[in-house]
Amino acid sequence: MKNVLEQTLQLRKGFYHILKTTPRAELLKIPTGYNNNIWWNIAHVVSTQQALVYSLSGLEIQIPKEIKDKFKKGTTPDGTATDAEIEEVKVLLFSTIEKTIADYEKGLFSNFKEYPTSAGVVLKNVDDTIAFNHFHEGLHIGAIFALQRAIKL
Repeated sequence: MKNVLEQTLQLRKGFYHILKTTPRAELLKIPTGYNNNIWWNIAHVVSTQQALVYSLSGLEIQIPKEIKDKFKKGTTPDGTATDAEIEEVKVLLFSTIEKTIADYEKGLFSNFKEYPTSAGVVLKNVDDTIAFNHFHEGLHIGAIFALQRAIKL
């Protein structure tokens, strides 16, 4: 499972690069035909990973509740992002996965609550969840690539 987490860390480097190099107006733009933006997708993967891995294991999440709530499943972008929020998410992209790796190695995810995802996958343990989260983040990097193309049109 450590390999999957390392792969997720590589994905997070991609998200970080996009946050660092994309102008704010493009981060926040919702192109015609879309219901979210680049910024929401990036913050959403941070929120979702914490909900899936930590909350379903009965552990305290490692991000501010405001970020979890603003970007959780079912939310939509509000069209804003402060410099402080963007900087915080840049840090959380890495700190959350690094902490997950350390906590996984310590065996902290032993009290897992089974969860049926909207994708039809039932997460039965933390290993299922880490693999599913990696898949989920892959979907969102793909969505970001589509948003980038739509913004450039």
